[in-house]
Parts: sequence; structure tokens; C-alpha cells
Amino acid sequence: MLFDSLLGLFSLDMGIDLGTCNTLVCVRGQGIVLNEPSVVAVRKGTNHVLRDGNAVGLMAKEMLGKTPGSISAIRPLKDGVIADFDITEAMLAYFIRKVHGRRRFINPRVVISVPTGITAVEKRAVLNSAERACARKVYLLQEPMAAGIGAGLPIAEPTASMIVDIGGGTTEVAIMSLGDISVSESIRVAGDDMDEAIINHMKRTYNLLIGEQTAERIKIEIGSAAPLSEEKTMEVRGRDMISGLPRKTVVSSEEIREALKEPIGQIVDVVTRTLERCEPELAADLVENGVWLAGGGALLRGIDHIMSSATGLDARLVEDPLTCVARGTAVYLEHLNDWKLSLESDEEEY
Repeated sequence: MLFDSLLGLFSLDMGIDLGTCNTLVCVRGQGIVLNEPSVVAVRKGTNHVLRDGNAVGLMAKEMLGKTPGSISAIRPLKDGVIADFDITEAMLAYFIRKVHGRRRFINPRVVISVPTGITAVEKRAVLNSAERACARKVYLLQEPMAAGIGAGLPIAEPTASMIVDIGGGTTEVAIMSLGDISVSESIRVAGDDMDEAIINHMKRTYNLLIGEQTAERIKIEIGSAAPLSEEKTMEVRGRDMISGLPRKTVVSSEEIREALKEPIGQIVDVVTRTLERCEPELAADLVENGVWLAGGGALLRGIDHIMSSATGLDARLVEDPLTCVARGTAVYLEHLNDWKLSLESDEEEY
């Protein structure tokens, strides 16, 4: 323990929110130091990452759907878990080096948030990727716990705290008390599924083929879960599925809201299922404490109102939902010896 503390003086320990869409890194005393898309550019048909500054993160995301035949821009995580081991390792190594730099000669300790529903094999994949990406010691922390810590909820106290973390690949729902998760559920329906629903809507309604980035822009600019006080419109460009030629059209927030009903309905269903499994005393606490929403999906307009209507509880956004999990991992690492939570380290076997 003392040895680890001494090593910490010469390394830059960090918490990582390894997300399907974005990876965030938080360092104690510095806050969020990195927030980049989880995208890597590789040579077509290989796992060889391009050897330049544009191969990982923000610049690689700009390549999505626009690469020449010799290059592929891919997302190595799917539904919150690793889909491509080698590329995830390269991406993690790039991010760790970018933050750690040459300021320390000891590799960092790292806390990585993971979905509650992943298997032991998927956990081991995350651990191995981080170890091979130059981490000295790796701890895994469940995403709802990280979100609760990052939001400053009283999860260590004998009262119920409920968090709904809507990410890119998974939605995590958990009710926490006394420093641990009492009831939780994880579904692989989240922001990516909302984008897919918009893409399918444009195909069915307008015979217009659009890409993931365009769908995400539509969701951010005019997407909503509940009616808006002033409905919006947006010009959308894509490829006509009949003529094959470029075309543009105008879509409204009402039709995008209709397109998003299915994924939002699945998220609401998992929240109500979790509440149904909750102990009566914890349920009584939630009447007062309400539900807290975190993750990028929580920024969808009106989703808090939909959640309130479905559950009868107050639904509120945590402060800065996008960075909540990353901040929680850094706080957890800072107080590693104080938290009496279940965790997996790189020394445990599955």
C-alpha cells in the first residue's frame, strides 16, 4: 500500500471511461484531460493502425464513411464491450501515452468503467488490453457505481440512490445503497440504437440513405423524447436510394421523435423492471430521492419528463452527464483504500 503510494508520486494515475462512442480520461486534480471518439483508422483488411497523429480519436472519427479504399475507420468497441482486441489495445495505449506523456517514468494505475452485464471473458479482455497498453495496475469499476460517485450521490449511505446511465452502446440502470449495487440491469440499447432508428426512418420515409454521423447530428440538433415548446426542422443531405444521386430534404422534430419511440421505450421498460425488483424500503427512499440520469443519452431533450411520467418519480440530470462516469473513476482511484466495493484487479482470476 505504501509502495503504491510512493509509486503514485512518479506516475500519473488515471480513471478511464472506455465508451462505445467516446473515451474520456480523468486525472486527479486536473479533471477531464482527454475526451475523444473511440475510433481508430487502420489499413484496409489489417489491424495495422496508421502511423500518424490522425489515426486515433477525433481525426479518425472525421474519416468515418469517407475513407479511401486503402483505409478503414472503425470503432473497436460495440455495445460497451471490446469487439476488436488488438485495435482497442492500440487505442488505449495511444490515449494513455497522450495523457501520461514523458512526465513520469512509472506506468500509471488505471481504473476503467465497465457495464454491469458483461461476462468474465469480456472483463478479461478489458484488463488485458489495459495491461498491454502500459498500465501498471488495472481496476474495473461498474459504470453505475462510477456514475454515482461522479455525480456526488450518497451511495455509501443507508439510503437508495438510483442512476440511469444512457451511453452509446449500453444503458445501465442501478439502485445503490451502503456502497454497493442492490439491484441493477443492463441492456444493449442506447445512443447508437437511436442513431440507427433515425437512419431507418430516413430510408423508409424519404428513400434517403444517410450515415451514422449525419444521424447523430439530427439527434443532437432536433431529436427529442417529449414534445417541444417550439418544434424544429433540419435540412438533411444524403444519397437517394432510387436514383443513387445526392439529394437533400427537410425533416421535423416531430417525425424524429416518432422514430426514437422504440429505443426510448426499451430504455423506459428496463427502468421500470429494475424498480419492480427493488426492495420496499429502497423504493420508499426513491420517492424522495428520485432518479438521476447520466451519460450522453441523458442530454436528449425531454427524456427526463418521459422517465418521470413512466415511473412517477422525479427524474433529474446529474451535473455534466457526459463526464460523470470518468470523474467517478478518478474519485474512486483517489480513495481506493476507503471504498469497500467489489472490484476486479489485474491479479484476480475469472
